[in-house]
Amino acid sequence: MTSSETASEKRSLYDRLGGVYSIATVVDDLIDRIMVDPRLNANPLVDEAHHKVPPAGFKYLVTEMLCWAAGGPQKYSGRSMEESHRDLAITPGEWQAFMDDVQTTLDKFSVPAEEQAEVESTRAAIVVSGAEGSSHPR
Repeated sequence: MTSSETASEKRSLYDRLGGVYSIATVVDDLIDRIMVDPRLNANPLVDEAHHKVPPAGFKYLVTEMLCWAAGGPQKYSGRSMEESHRDLAITPGEWQAFMDDVQTTLDKFSVPAEEQAEVESTRAAIVVSGAEGSSHPR
């Protein structure tokens, strides 16, 4: 934000990220990364969810959701984060593995730290409380 720019004039996160094409490029990389992350797929519920839908459709919905959440003109048509993740028993360790993947992708595309910090806000809707340290039966 420049000194002449007030808080109310600050560009939306969507604009600061470069719009739909930039967001879609980042999502493409991220989804390819998380689909094969053994730390995430060790949870059989996550592994199954990763293979229920074609990656292209998953990428589309994540792009749509991120654009919408960042203030873009898109309207998210998928399920809520909570609904999408409630039965996956995602542990804090798995959330951290996901965030490691997010960080790797954001760094790959040189996304600035201020914008990177806004990602953490979805944690509460995804991590199952009380799942700390739980193991996943096969």
